[in-house]
Amino acid sequence: MTTARPTATLRALAMLFAAVLLAFGAQAAFAQDVSLVPEAGRVGEIDPAASAEVADSDEVAPGADAAGYEYYGPEMIKGQPTAFEDDALASMTFQDQYTENGEYAQWMHDIILMPIITVISLFVLGLLLWVVAKYRRREGREPSKTTHNTLVEVVWTIVPVIILVVIAVPSITLLARQYETPPADAITIKATGYQWYWGYTYPDQGGFEIISNMMPEEEALTKGLPGQLAVDNRMVVPVGVPLRIQTTAADVIHSFAVPSLWFKLDAVPGRLNERLLTIDEPGIYYGQCSELCGARHGYMPIAIEAVPMERYRQWVAAQGGTFGEEEETAPEAAPLQDPESSVPGAPGAGAPATIDTAPEGADALDTE
Repeated sequence: MTTARPTATLRALAMLFAAVLLAFGAQAAFAQDVSLVPEAGRVGEIDPAASAEVADSDEVAPGADAAGYEYYGPEMIKGQPTAFEDDALASMTFQDQYTENGEYAQWMHDIILMPIITVISLFVLGLLLWVVAKYRRREGREPSKTTHNTLVEVVWTIVPVIILVVIAVPSITLLARQYETPPADAITIKATGYQWYWGYTYPDQGGFEIISNMMPEEEALTKGLPGQLAVDNRMVVPVGVPLRIQTTAADVIHSFAVPSLWFKLDAVPGRLNERLLTIDEPGIYYGQCSELCGARHGYMPIAIEAVPMERYRQWVAAQGGTFGEEEETAPEAAPLQDPESSVPGAPGAGAPATIDTAPEGADALDTE
């Protein structure tokens, strides 16, 4: 016995030493000269506000200064998370919905799913408490040894089937509505995910692109906007009009998600996804990238500003865009900007890749 214990201890120490060697060996295999990695790009030294300064948005989108367009203020915010301190119940459920599909989904959750879940949970809990109380050892009762009961077996087969059918009908209806094809006259807007910001292209209005970065938190709070959700340039869309939202990505997989609009669509490099979106009311709606996409994944929010058509036309004109009916009669329009995100090294192209954020590791870095 005294010989076996030291042997087991030595074996455990040897295995621990081997694990440490493997861990550090894997890191060494991907190591590179620290001088090749920009100081601001190191994962351990990321400033949360730095992601809002990746692209020079003033150069990309002239915004209000171009034609006197004024963006909505904080009083128009409708879709955003609710803090537990403000409303404990609202913080644990869905945000208020501002699309038909969202209202239908919330109705299904509140009227069908929650009552069914509550009744089943209380029924099972009641059975458990009844069994515990009636057949506890102190009472000395013997439970029934019945192994077959036709009535019970029929009931516990039919009732679950009915419950599943009640749930399936609205579920399949919601799925079908979510896959509805946008009409031919829908306005197309393409959302492109970059590390770590969004670009919004308007093909129907001339193809200009708006770069949207997270606004520094201090600036957002000063303006009365939610920190880490407010952006420098919002995605402006017309309200009550069918929108063809297309998503893609320039580097890794992102996900374009706005909970209050019941909208979530993955943005995959080399692939173009699209879905119909119609917003019911003017306002500001916040979302976030919902696919882990790198070191600054938590700092690429989404802000949609839904406005009446007249304001939308004014905003498009402020960006130098046009509408189809204007192209035939209008004189030569001002030249449109090239998407800044397409120019390597430009402010809108994002922060340089690092060993931790490059899609293919060290081989993807420019070592010149």
